[in-house]
Amino acid sequence: MRTQSVLNLLVIDDDQLYAERLVHLLGCYYDTINLGFLDDKEELLKSLRQPWDVLVFGSAYDMSFTDVVGVVQEQSIDLPMICLFNEEMAASANNDEGLPDIISGTMVKSLKVDQEMAVVMSICLQHDNLRSRRELKTLRHVLSEAEQRANVLIKNSKSAVAYIDQGIHIFANDPYLQLFGFESMNDAIGVPVVDLIAGGDNVKGFKQFLRQFDKGSRQEVEFNFESKRMDGSTFEAKLQLAAATLDGEPVTQVIIQQNHNNSAEVAKRLAAAECKDNLTGINNRRGFEEQMAIVYQQARQGVLTAGLLYIQLDNVGKIRSSLGLQGVDATVKQVAYALDELISDGHVSRFSDTAFTILVEDKTTTELEKLAEHIGSRIGDMLIEVDKRTTSTTVSIGIVKIETNTAEPSILLERAMDAINQIMIETSNHGGTYHLYDPSEHANSDDHALAESLIDAIANSRFELSFQPIYDINNDRSDFFEVYLQLPLADADNTILTPDQFMAVAKTHKLLEKIDRWVLINACKKVNEVRKTHPEARLLVQLTSASLIDKKLPSVASQLIKAVGGAAGVLTLQFNEKDVADHLTVAKTQFAALHQVSCQMGINNFGSSAKSIEIVSFVQPDMVRLARSYVDGIDSADNLETVKSLIMRTNEVSVDVLMPYIEDAATMSVAWSVGARYLQGYYLEEPSSTIKVAT
Repeated sequence: MRTQSVLNLLVIDDDQLYAERLVHLLGCYYDTINLGFLDDKEELLKSLRQPWDVLVFGSAYDMSFTDVVGVVQEQSIDLPMICLFNEEMAASANNDEGLPDIISGTMVKSLKVDQEMAVVMSICLQHDNLRSRRELKTLRHVLSEAEQRANVLIKNSKSAVAYIDQGIHIFANDPYLQLFGFESMNDAIGVPVVDLIAGGDNVKGFKQFLRQFDKGSRQEVEFNFESKRMDGSTFEAKLQLAAATLDGEPVTQVIIQQNHNNSAEVAKRLAAAECKDNLTGINNRRGFEEQMAIVYQQARQGVLTAGLLYIQLDNVGKIRSSLGLQGVDATVKQVAYALDELISDGHVSRFSDTAFTILVEDKTTTELEKLAEHIGSRIGDMLIEVDKRTTSTTVSIGIVKIETNTAEPSILLERAMDAINQIMIETSNHGGTYHLYDPSEHANSDDHALAESLIDAIANSRFELSFQPIYDINNDRSDFFEVYLQLPLADADNTILTPDQFMAVAKTHKLLEKIDRWVLINACKKVNEVRKTHPEARLLVQLTSASLIDKKLPSVASQLIKAVGGAAGVLTLQFNEKDVADHLTVAKTQFAALHQVSCQMGINNFGSSAKSIEIVSFVQPDMVRLARSYVDGIDSADNLETVKSLIMRTNEVSVDVLMPYIEDAATMSVAWSVGARYLQGYYLEEPSSTIKVAT
């Protein structure tokens, strides 16, 4: 097994073959062996200019082993040496026991030439010993340099540092001497460290602490105690221990830190100062952000609602041009004082150079707008004195509401700034007014705003429902209505979003179940009114996967069915085929539970999977609604046969089929012949905001 990679071997002998034999044997332990071979003193002196790891001496032309040792020592070279002898020298080469006279880390004297194993072992061990000495020398050098640097740092440190040996001071820096009242280093040297500890219990505890440290324990390196100065006065202190060296000898480093009883109060004052604006004395941006985080968290928890007013000075450029930075500073200060005086129940902050923020709690939209109007009027009426000159300014105010499901603080700030930008657009950069950010105006381009609009629509019934009749071929009636959901936005384009445009956001914000509930309840309210004059009217309502796995749905459906008359089939709930396939076992249980409360079941987008028939056979719905792809291609003979085949197989498992998307006469003419029970589409009748039962 190789333990070294390179060996520099110097052999002094008159038998080169023996030297090469050693190289061969040592090859088992080294990757590379650099051999030096000589047999006289002159060559030795030249060779010692190079680094060697081991010297093996057999015989030489003009020198003995003693001569070689002398030469090496004169050169002050750390070079292990091994002396060999032959049979003729055996009597004088060993001790009385036949063993080498000398075996040390630097020399073996002597070994028999033919004891190859002993020679090889000695070479390897001597080399390993040399390597250890070299590494130790390097480490001592590194340690010495580190100690020198540490001593320089300690001498110049403002911390109180000392070195102790067996509990006795042997060094202390100036802060340490001053802390304890020593006049000089000589006064401290020799003083036991326990003499600086007040109270018997403290002394006993410290001795135990020091013993544990000396034993190598580093679990506790700090000791709190009452310290005693040379004049007898005391103070609370914390002592820290660390292992160190001084002049190459191991010592224990002691660092003393004086405990300040008012440190918590100081930290509190510093933290408060960091939140104050130097120019105005009100909170700065950091102070605002801290307060905003508190208000936001409380709003999320439903503890309160709040409003954010972002106030921007309008004509700063003009003020700077006429009055310079002094004028700008004076304006900022006067506006800050006015805002701080106006807002007694809120938090005023200087957010940036010429912008302020106000956080107020539990204000209605109307109250926020009145507050913004009052602030704008007050600031606009101010006359600001700047070095015997007068100026004035106006402000633009962006208002953002902070409620339970509001967006993150950073987004709220962006919205406030968007409101300011809107003011600039509407006033051609004159400002001087306020704008309330309405999430619904931005829901078409901002997911956070869309989520808030959805929450608002649920809470304040801002969704819209429409109803499209479904023609029942078997009964020749059109009193079956599918319910559609829409979300109107308050943007400039009067955008209306359909579920495919907002359900992904609703799912992210866990709103699917709430939207389903809203649709169910409000659709049933509508049909309940209609059933007073048309008792056969019934609904087909599309629900999401959230309701498919909701164990409360059967109870909700049961209550709604009873509320609208309790007739079987008055309410049909349908789910997307993919959702049913993804929750097949749950869907079967849910369908069965809903059937028990006289609720009929349907599957939408039917035929979109490879196992549609197997799915309906398993969950047993009352009806299915064909996927659009089947209707779009029905003008093709092959596609027509595909549709007929699918409907026939579905009917065979006692499930009715609804054929939707009938948009023209051609599709209508084909629809009669495919075997579907229900027909639906714009060609028959468009969706309407009211339920219109044909008479």
